Amino acid sequence: MKTTTTSFAAVALAGVAALALSACGGSSEAADASATGTTESGFPKVLRLGAIPAENSTDLAAGYEPIIAMLEAETGATVEVSQASDYAGVIEGLIADKVDLAFLGSFAYVIATHNDAAITPLGAVIEEKGAEPGYYSLGITQGDNAEIDGLEDFAGRSVCFVDPGSTSGFLYPSSGLIDAGVITSGTEKDLAAGVQPVFAGGHDASALAVAAGDCEAGFAMQSMVEDTLPAAGDLAEGDLKEVWRSPKISGSLFVGNDALGAENIATLTTLLTEKANSEYLLSRGFCDGECLLTDEDAWGFAPAEDADYDGTREVCTLTKSDKCEG
Repeated sequence: MKTTTTSFAAVALAGVAALALSACGGSSEAADASATGTTESGFPKVLRLGAIPAENSTDLAAGYEPIIAMLEAETGATVEVSQASDYAGVIEGLIADKVDLAFLGSFAYVIATHNDAAITPLGAVIEEKGAEPGYYSLGITQGDNAEIDGLEDFAGRSVCFVDPGSTSGFLYPSSGLIDAGVITSGTEKDLAAGVQPVFAGGHDASALAVAAGDCEAGFAMQSMVEDTLPAAGDLAEGDLKEVWRSPKISGSLFVGNDALGAENIATLTTLLTEKANSEYLLSRGFCDGECLLTDEDAWGFAPAEDADYDGTREVCTLTKSDKCEG
């Protein structure tokens, strides 16, 4: 695990290379499909979906399979999953027009728009039908750790974060640490002056590292700690103790590259908000039994607008995180 932060530009360059080299096609013909020309519905023959592993790289493609199958059936395109190692790689892929669709956290979306990525929100994750988008970050430690009961106790300790571009795994935790007086800003220098940062790379990795004692404390999204890892048998009751919960965070979202054109963006918005849900996907045979939607505990997606992410922009201003500047 790394114990230092990395500049956006350096990570982005590596990310573009990763996107170019690690495509996982939605069908076996993806590698042979030409990116030129359009389908009968007006979409490019290949739609490139940029994503990072929130749990582990081997399960990444499986988390998108039902949505990929639906999009391929509706658009006539081949959806090709391009995996980057972190958020910055996907963002740079969008900026460089190497990515058509992407699934981003709230912070990553703000970073992308700050760096002039021409993208449009298509739909934000909701856990249940009719719910409002949004989720929480948790501050955690070992279940039997009596020395840590709040964020103020994180001072000087090894603390697991997810990724410098993670909303619930870095940005909101940084804001919480500022409020607790542990750090003065979310910049690399001030972060290292207050805690010993460890970037685990995924929400599951962060939570499990804390449970194993590799980090004395850490942060991860609520659903990973309370639902995903316990359901997989990777966490038992009492392994972790919640010591902090963030304000509600704008939901992770799919975005479309505006280079696709307004008509295709409108079509994708309709498909994701009306058909990319477990109820529809199960009824049409796009998944069988458990219907995975991305790497989050989700029912589907609700309409989203750029203004929904102003709260995250405000947290960026508060933390003065150098990652907010790109």
